[in-house]
Amino acid sequence: MTSRAVLLAALLLAVAVLPARAKEVVLSLSKDRVTISSSFSGEDVALFGVIGRGDAATPDAAEPAYDVIVTVRGPNQSFTTWRKERRLGLWMNVDSRAFVAAPSYLAVLSNRPPEAIAAPDILRQEQAGFAHNHLLQRVGTDYADVIASDPFRQAFLRVKKAEGLYFERTAGVEFIAPYVFRASIPIPGRAPVGDYQVVAKVFADGQLISQQSVPLHIAKVDFEQAVATAAREHAVLYGFVAALGALAVGWLASVVFRRD
Repeated sequence: MTSRAVLLAALLLAVAVLPARAKEVVLSLSKDRVTISSSFSGEDVALFGVIGRGDAATPDAAEPAYDVIVTVRGPNQSFTTWRKERRLGLWMNVDSRAFVAAPSYLAVLSNRPPEAIAAPDILRQEQAGFAHNHLLQRVGTDYADVIASDPFRQAFLRVKKAEGLYFERTAGVEFIAPYVFRASIPIPGRAPVGDYQVVAKVFADGQLISQQSVPLHIAKVDFEQAVATAAREHAVLYGFVAALGALAVGWLASVVFRRD
């Protein structure tokens, strides 16, 4: 029996012992820690979920069809988006917008388009769906999320999509049984390290009925981790060594390519 089959069997057993009237969802990842080394080019992490059957006293009652939206968020970071204009024949930065505490990684996976799952106000309230995730901006002295068509928001999303760190898959959740679903979470080679949050929200008849989250950790190992730790904990020494290394490389290049 494969490890994923064992994992799925354990999930089904966990749901079997839930309270009879609960519409709980139980989640499990194929691995909760991804390590990044110099040869890491990306991998997929499988998410399995099982939805509780609800009221066991009425087993013949018609069960509503379920929809699932999975959102994966990486560590929060601040970003700045610039707007350029052509002035005097040159392209210049003329305006900017700072995004505060935006997820460095954002993936939204669902079994069908979120707009077909629930009303826009519910999706917005639950931050379910790519267009409905809050991206807090600093506008002057205020902080607020803006409409989806805001040019700075669109530019920010366009940049993050091009980097492979923001994406949406409206067929990314697959029901392998009426109450069992699976999603594949892609971790790109340039994924930021840190703690990620994987949240699954279950909808029925356009209403949120259950949600659950599990943590996912991305970490560097080997030489990359040693360099990152040195840069963080011994910044001055790290900068001095880096400067010496650059000087040494420059001197070596001048010796190798010197013309007598």
